[in-house]
Parts: sequence; structure tokens; C-alpha cells
Amino acid sequence: MKTNNKKEAEIQHQKGKLTARERIELLVDEDSFVEIDSLVETRFSQFGMDKKKVPGDAVICGWGKVKARQIYVYSQDFSKIGGSLGEAHAKKIVKIYDLALKTGCPIVGIIDSGGARIQEGVASLDGYGAIFQKMIKASGVIPQITVIAGPSAGGACYSPGLSDFVFMVKKIGQMYITGPEIIKTVTNEEVSLEGLGGADIHNQKSGCAHFICDTEEQCFTEVKTILSYLPRNNLENPPKRKGLLSELFERESARLLEIVPKQEEKTYDMKMAIKEIFDRDTFLEVQKDFAKNVIVGFVYLDGKLVGIVASQPKVLAGVLDINSSDKISRFVRFCDAFNIPLITLVDVPGYLPGIDQEQGGIIRHGAKILYAFSEASVPKISLIFKKAFGGAYIALCSRELGFDKVIAWSGSQIGVMGAEQAVKIIFRKEIENSKNPTKIEKEKIKEYKKTLSCSEAAKMGQIDIIIEPKQTRKTLIKCLDSLLNKRESKPQRKHGNMPL
Repeated sequence: MKTNNKKEAEIQHQKGKLTARERIELLVDEDSFVEIDSLVETRFSQFGMDKKKVPGDAVICGWGKVKARQIYVYSQDFSKIGGSLGEAHAKKIVKIYDLALKTGCPIVGIIDSGGARIQEGVASLDGYGAIFQKMIKASGVIPQITVIAGPSAGGACYSPGLSDFVFMVKKIGQMYITGPEIIKTVTNEEVSLEGLGGADIHNQKSGCAHFICDTEEQCFTEVKTILSYLPRNNLENPPKRKGLLSELFERESARLLEIVPKQEEKTYDMKMAIKEIFDRDTFLEVQKDFAKNVIVGFVYLDGKLVGIVASQPKVLAGVLDINSSDKISRFVRFCDAFNIPLITLVDVPGYLPGIDQEQGGIIRHGAKILYAFSEASVPKISLIFKKAFGGAYIALCSRELGFDKVIAWSGSQIGVMGAEQAVKIIFRKEIENSKNPTKIEKEKIKEYKKTLSCSEAAKMGQIDIIIEPKQTRKTLIKCLDSLLNKRESKPQRKHGNMPL
């Protein structure tokens, strides 16, 4: 592999960044990278800069292997004209996309760019348009991963925005449509690059990124990890991974009773339950710092890859809200596109009430979950731990929405809302007019809880199986195995109109 010249490398290293080539070397297997279009030249045709040439046009493109599986990659070179994108630059990336689509291989884009090349005017903007069109055509066909290892400014931000997974490196990676200077001029607000579009902001607040890394070395290690979990394209089945000691864990687990307390008011960490139920040390969480009231990620069950969507009672009691709705629906659609079965672990009191949520569009955002799960044709299994109330029940575990198997722990509750809230509405006058309101309310709550029993839903055929917690893993394995050959036809239409 060619190396950057010393001066270019020094420019990057002084900024605490690796060179474009060093990044590729970290990503792909040793001696597996093949570069194309290395002699393509940039020729500025405006502003009296006709004679200036930039070999390679500030981006390195080619293919290589990651753990012996082929990928395509492009890596922008900020040490050359700021990694800016012009016509030739864009054509190189479009060619790589064409090759990735033809061969059915994932693509990794490493962004380190000042954005559109001003000197090339509209040609630069059209270059972005060509890239975005290819990315949209590739969506749901091959996995697309973007690494933000430098600035991603202006139009450059939409490449990560259209990707399946975005990795950001702390301190050196930033995404923003308009920079701090423009914001100060227009709105008189002052903000730093990190405060505007740093890794913490996009992983914790905006949700525009999925993974945050302390160093570039850690980042590319994690990119290789997620690639190992994914099929190469939408025509492949997910990879299998049977652990050498998996047979030791094919047993009933009583520890779930310790993790998940019986008392309704007590909370717990759903991640501990995931660790206990699924194959050991295989859980890869996605967007762990965003919308923490829900958990999404990849995990293996008896050696088979599944996508997990889970309530997190430890945060906001596991309610659904605007951000968690976006997080779930996006993940569900990815899994469906790439043939990854879905399992939901449910302990949810409903959607989050509040003026901010209503005015922020919880109706529109919450409907995304309904749409995503209903549209998904992969195997869908739901497991109710302690409760599933209201619209959140419909979204995460309703048979009528299209879940193939709905399982519930014995003693779990299902209804429009919890007994305490329901009694205040249904028996409000009776309680107010009684001589002992507190006593009557408690009696009504106890009485109403009987109607919330999962056994009542089972009598209606809405719950398929009621189990004891210790039977969870074995039951999920059997249900998953029974659905692996699932085939589901879809109506002929151009596409639906998802509530975006």
C-alpha cells in the first residue's frame, strides 16, 4: 500500500489524527487493500487556478478484507485541499458504490472533509447529489457504515445521515450543517465545534451517531466488530456463531428472578437480563448513549443472530418517547432489511405524557414504531416481563400488529393502563362519595388488577405462551427455531408512506 508523504502525514499527526491511508490499514486485513483511481487528478478550472493538480483528489478508494470478508472503502484526506469534495472526488466514491452494489459487499466511508469544494461551484454540489443517490439506492441492499474522523461540514453531513451506522471519534470528529461562525452571525449564538457537533452531542442528544470512540484505533476495532455481526447484503442470512461452551448454558436460569424483582415498584437493569438470557458475551448495543429508556442491539441466541429491542426500566421506567421511538423504528427497519429476526423484551408503562412530548410530535414519532414493526417480515417474537400498557403494548407486542409469537411471564399485566390510574378514572365518583376513599380505592385497585392478568389476554388468544422466568431462554430458542423459515408476502405497491 502506498503511504502519504511525510509532510502530509505530519499535518494530520499534528492535529492528533491519522492519515487517510493509516486509517485504511487499521480497518482492513494486512496486505488485502487494493486501491483504484490513484492517478485521478483534480484540475481547478476557476479563479485562475487551472494549473493546480491534486493527484488522487483528496480521497483514497478501493477494496480489502475485514476478517477475510470483502468490503469496499473510501477514506478522505484532509491534508490535501482540506479533504474537500469536487467532481473527480465524487466520481471516485460513486464508482466504489457501484462496485459494492454489484458484488454485494458492505461499504465503509471515512469522513475527514471541509465539505463542498468552493472552487468547483455547482460541480461540487452535484457531486454530493450523485453520492447521495447511490447511498439511497444501496440502502437496505448492503450495510453502509460511516466513520467521522475529522470535520463533516455542510453537505458532507448527509453521507453519515444516510448511513446505517455512524461512528464518531472524540475530539477530532464533528458534524454540523453550519459552523459556529455562521451561527454567530445569523443568530448571535456562540458555540464551540465540540459543543455544536462533537461526538458527545451526536451520541447523546441528537441521535445522529450510533457509536462513540476515544481513539481512532478503538473506532476501527469496533467497526470490524459490527461488520462481523452483519450479513454482507440483503440476500444473505445473518452469520451464525455457536459458542464452544454454549451447551453449558442450555439450562433453566433461576437468576432472572434475582435480576427482575416481583415488586411492581422496584426497578432493575434490563441489560443484566439480556446478559442472562442470550449467548454469553455476544451483546453489541447500538446507540447506548441516546434515548436510554430503551435498548437496541445485536445478540446471539443459540448461535443465531437476532436484533433486540428492550425496555429499560432503570431509565424513565422504560417509557416510550419521541427519541426512543426514532431509535427503535430505525433499528427495526435495518434488521428487517437484512433478514435479522427481532425479539422484544417488554416492561413498559406506556408512552411518556407531557406537553413537550405532545407538542414535539409524539403522535408522529410514536407511529414510526407501529409502522416499522408492522411492515417487518422477519420473525418477530415478543416477551412481556412484568407489564405492557397502552399504545406501548400495541407497538412492542401486539399479535394484531404482526408479532409471530407473544410470550408472557406468569404474573405479568396487560391493559390500557396500570390499575392505579385506571381506578382513578373508572371509579372516580364512587371513591369521592365514599366515607373511606382510601380504603375503597385500594379495594378497587386489587380487584381491577385481576383483569390485567396476562392469563386474561391468553384466553383471548393474544398471548401464545405463559412461562416461568427460568424457562425464558429455552422458550425463546424454540420459538426462534420454529420461525426461521418464515415467508411473508407483501402487497404490490410502490412504497408505503411512513410517518417521518
